[in-house]
Amino acid sequence: MRCKACGQDRDNSMFYASNKSRCKECIKTSVAENRLANIEHYRSYDRMRASQPHRVQARLSYQETEAFHLSHRRSCAKYRIEQPKRRDAQVAVGNAIRNGKLKRQPCFVCGGSAEAHHPDYDRPLDVTWLCSTHHKQAHALVANDERKEAA
Repeated sequence: MRCKACGQDRDNSMFYASNKSRCKECIKTSVAENRLANIEHYRSYDRMRASQPHRVQARLSYQETEAFHLSHRRSCAKYRIEQPKRRDAQVAVGNAIRNGKLKRQPCFVCGGSAEAHHPDYDRPLDVTWLCSTHHKQAHALVANDERKEAA
């Protein structure tokens, strides 16, 4: 069969049963581009959907299962392997707080309860104190800048 989007001849298995005009790869590309073009709409929808009571309850129920605990352990181990600098910086801050070398501060932006943000993981005790909301925003800004540089 010939894909109308890319014009290539492809095997029948390369097309979804519900759409024989475009191949799976072209549809996947189109869906990804649409999501990026309308990312705020999709993020809003995803947040609304995830906050529905039956979904919240399902997540809480899953967190009590052995499957969750196994998955969580694997995820933590993978993080330690893939992000050693981040993990070392987090441990260093925790130890410094415990030993009294570093003192928790309020959020630099709003004055609320804060957590340590590392602008540079090579300097683990050089942290900015940000609440959870502002910490997420700081990382989102960095991620956005990295996406722009990659483009």
